[in-house]
Amino acid sequence: MKKFSHLDATGAATMVDVGAKPPQLRRAVATGELRCAPATIRLLKKQALPKGDVLACARLAGIMAAKKTSDLIPLCHPLALEKISVDFVIRRDRILITAEARLTGKTGVEMEALTAVSVAALTLYDMMKAVDKKMVIGEVRVTTKTKQTV
Repeated sequence: MKKFSHLDATGAATMVDVGAKPPQLRRAVATGELRCAPATIRLLKKQALPKGDVLACARLAGIMAAKKTSDLIPLCHPLALEKISVDFVIRRDRILITAEARLTGKTGVEMEALTAVSVAALTLYDMMKAVDKKMVIGEVRVTTKTKQTV
């Protein structure tokens, strides 16, 4: 059986030691979506939602959340992110969310990208729930994870 990286010899949870790993340029992209009624999208496009500019707020929430990932996820290393971006594509019945995280370091940034997408989706949901009670957050996943020697 494969050994779990976050368990020590006794089976206790532990943070992975990345001290001996060389710094590398690391990048992760995560995506997700918020499915909603076409009428909700129309209000969004007209900037007629009761809580204002929901995309700007969700972008900021996603970026802030990525920076706090290690406070939210047990055993996740605190990272000095060099870039985090959150972008949206508006479709007829959904908002597609993409987050990119980058740094030069010893561990990956996929958790930060996933956290940014998730919190951006939650923020959109919160800000639009007054007009759409049937929204669904879904398809959150890592789509790209790369590392290269610097």
